[in-house]
Amino acid sequence: MNGLLALSHGIDRVNAFIGRSAAWLILLAIVVSAVNAIIRKVFSVSSNAWLELQWYLYGGAFMLAAAYTLYENEHIRIDVIYGRWSRRVQHWIDLLGTLFFLMPFTAVMISLIYPSLRSSWRTHEISMNAGGLIVWPAKAILLAGFVLLFVQGISEAIKKIAVMRGAIPDPHPHTVPHETALKEAELMGVGIHHDDPADTTPGPRETRP
Repeated sequence: MNGLLALSHGIDRVNAFIGRSAAWLILLAIVVSAVNAIIRKVFSVSSNAWLELQWYLYGGAFMLAAAYTLYENEHIRIDVIYGRWSRRVQHWIDLLGTLFFLMPFTAVMISLIYPSLRSSWRTHEISMNAGGLIVWPAKAILLAGFVLLFVQGISEAIKKIAVMRGAIPDPHPHTVPHETALKEAELMGVGIHHDDPADTTPGPRETRP
């Protein structure tokens, strides 16, 4: 089990580094968008290449950070039923969902994208838009994103099994919905009344030294 946990830790570190680095693509996309808007307004000159570059950057940030988001347990989940179960049942739901939904889905996507990427690379496929960019980098980003997500799924499965066996502490302890709301409010810097557990009305904004 120690060897598998070491593998999981290595996967987590790689995806955390890639995910944090991918956040800079958002800033770069904003800069490209601003420059494109200024040039278009001032010089009445524009190009589809600028627009497609923005799409590539936003897509890259989304796909390359997907595995890191899974590592941080921040993907959107419908908690109406999930949140009512015990933490052990939640572990089983997460493990089975990873093994029978996440990993098969990402494997299918990888198998579909890879041949298309090879074809685009060989033929130097160009966007159908006038003045557009070459297509293979966008497909490469898609492939990389799903590969990272698949590998992170392996890491998450290893950690779930280890937690259920008591080999490691739970990295995401069970919280009730009210506690989750309090945590999110604290992250946003908004105070919430703690007297009444059912009261989630935001209070005055906290001041920090």
